[in-house]
Amino acid sequence: MADSPREGKPARSLDFTRLVDMASESVGGEILFATDDFFAPAENLIKTKSPSFREDEYTEFGKWMDGWETRRKRIPGHDWCIIKLGIQGIIRGFDVDISYFMGDYAPRISIQAANLEGDKAPEMPQRGVRTGAAATPAEFEAVAKLGSNDWNYLVPMTELKPGKPASSHNYFPVDSQQRWTHVRLNIFPDGGIARLRVYGCGQKDWTATDPKEPFDLAAIAHGGACVGFSNAHFGHPNNMIGVGKARSMADGWETARRPDRPPVLENGENGSLLVPGCEWAVFRLAHPGVITQIEIDTRKFKGNSPDSCKLDGCILTTQEEEDMIKQKWELPGHKWKPLLPVTKLSAGKSHLFDSLTLELQDVITHVRFTITPDGGVSRLRLNGFPSSLCLLRPREKPLMRFSVKAGFRANL
Repeated sequence: MADSPREGKPARSLDFTRLVDMASESVGGEILFATDDFFAPAENLIKTKSPSFREDEYTEFGKWMDGWETRRKRIPGHDWCIIKLGIQGIIRGFDVDISYFMGDYAPRISIQAANLEGDKAPEMPQRGVRTGAAATPAEFEAVAKLGSNDWNYLVPMTELKPGKPASSHNYFPVDSQQRWTHVRLNIFPDGGIARLRVYGCGQKDWTATDPKEPFDLAAIAHGGACVGFSNAHFGHPNNMIGVGKARSMADGWETARRPDRPPVLENGENGSLLVPGCEWAVFRLAHPGVITQIEIDTRKFKGNSPDSCKLDGCILTTQEEEDMIKQKWELPGHKWKPLLPVTKLSAGKSHLFDSLTLELQDVITHVRFTITPDGGVSRLRLNGFPSSLCLLRPREKPLMRFSVKAGFRANL
């Protein structure tokens, strides 16, 4: 193994835990290899749900545990596993969760990472059912081709600190701007880890995109992110730009019911409810661009979808975004330009709309999605074409306008 940097130490819970878990099974994360899975398989590390405990449950190999647990090592070395990230991009931090492993947790860990593109990532044998098993010689031979001993260290060897039995998190911030596709979790020398959360943001290689094909410019897998919201009582807005279709209401954005709604509801002339309030979420696009089509999916919200919605866009530099976050997104109204006017929504349905961008001909960097009066949305897809202008940097010259032709990238 490459020389490990000096010992580190866990950090307190930081803002990076609000980002997407890039290793989660829900976004396509996958365990490629583990030295040992005797008591519990490494696949448990990337489960979406929090770990649980069953006091009286045992398997033929020992105590049932909701995590990765290796046997007590009686041979030289230490245990480790390889995880292929479901979302590839920039890692901002890790959560090494040892909940319920009070007598069996791994005392020390380190974490390495690599960017393996295309031919650099050889095929690995299928793992199948792993409980009670250790890696075979053939699996060790296959994993050796990854060269993981020499991967970059993002977390040096660090002693883990147990907390409460049901909630024992060790947080590690990462200061790296590199794109990563795989991580290696080392435990020293053996033991159990309940979950490994790899928090960060996706990063897409936009130079490799087909200029004739629209892309979801807000997708979390491409680098989109929620940077502000009014309410997220039951579900975070980032869920709306998640991978694939929503699995349940828990996999969408859902607000609390607004207490200021009228005792008796009435419709306005346009068919929308006459209510005083609304809820909103602001997203930074994965890449500045032109949005041409908007998909709003309420299929998992059959009794609690919004009455109506609208979508607005604007152009902000990085500094302007930071200022708006501090000001709770009290952005002057004239900054926002309509992409979708106030539009009635139906419960349990996918809605597809053409954007007004074709008329405005504006590149945008941020969108504000507003729902009235409250409720839940499963998915928000903003399809369009990335611009070659890097608008997130401070601008010295006026923005150029351009036209969009159906089926082709916008020309500047």
